[in-house]
Amino acid sequence: MANPPARTEPARGDLSRTALTALTPMVWGTTYVVTTELLPPGHPQFAGLLRALPAGLIALALTRTLPRGAWWWKAAVLGVLNIGLFFSLLFIAAERLPGGVAATLGAVQPLIVAVLAVAVLREPPSASRFLWGVVGVVGVGLVVTGPSAAFDAVGVAAGLGGTVTMALGVTLTKRWGRPDGVGPTAFAGWQLAAGGLFLLPVALLLEGAPPAIDGAAVLGYLWLGLVGGLLAYVLWFRGVTSLPVTSVAVLGLITPLVAALLGAVLLGQTLGPIQLTGFALALAAIVASQIPARPRPSVPGPALEKGAP
Repeated sequence: MANPPARTEPARGDLSRTALTALTPMVWGTTYVVTTELLPPGHPQFAGLLRALPAGLIALALTRTLPRGAWWWKAAVLGVLNIGLFFSLLFIAAERLPGGVAATLGAVQPLIVAVLAVAVLREPPSASRFLWGVVGVVGVGLVVTGPSAAFDAVGVAAGLGGTVTMALGVTLTKRWGRPDGVGPTAFAGWQLAAGGLFLLPVALLLEGAPPAIDGAAVLGYLWLGLVGGLLAYVLWFRGVTSLPVTSVAVLGLITPLVAALLGAVLLGQTLGPIQLTGFALALAAIVASQIPARPRPSVPGPALEKGAP
């Protein structure tokens, strides 16, 4: 049975978990540079496969923990939503859309999670979190979307589909929690393995034989698999199961910001006043979304007479 986390630890514990969880979208922000500079072109599904399946198998070998009972199908569902189907749609969007447009579509995820949190998790709606999510989308759009942005119907559909897929996966991860006695490494390993097995036939059908791999590609795949896959998803799922899901979803806005910074530092791309304004808006949305909501004041019951028990 799922073991929903109880939020009884002090604020300092929440802060440390948030900081560790934020490392995941920071690492994911390196994916664009690693993919374009180190990996062979034209094989994005294969890149997703190597990012997921070996990491999942390593996690299973380290933990020697397999799902039990209903967690076989739950782990498969979460693995396909969070990793397999998400990776596949993400790479289709990346191929057919400018990077800025794809990143902006991905930035809509916190808004979708905010809606799903109400519908699936029965959380009370929060207008402030939704508004900060809108601010984050606008901020990311200003950072990464240029005036020459082009739109492709299939690419937009894939980008939105990937965003919805991961938002649903994150929400279900929060709803189902983590089984008793199962650590975050095993939990991430289940999903990475399931997502990788989903991607295996997809990569073979869409791309055929794997590409030739040189030394640079080996380094790129190792980074994406061990750091961007295994380590990142262990921290990510640990955060999802122990922090408010809407707060964790907004942390995903860090990914396009890091990608833009690396593009400026390593690839010579420029960041003008509009991009810097977008940075400020996105960062404000990220910080504001981590502030715990104030508990609603309880309605006092009828006053007891003086001296009454």
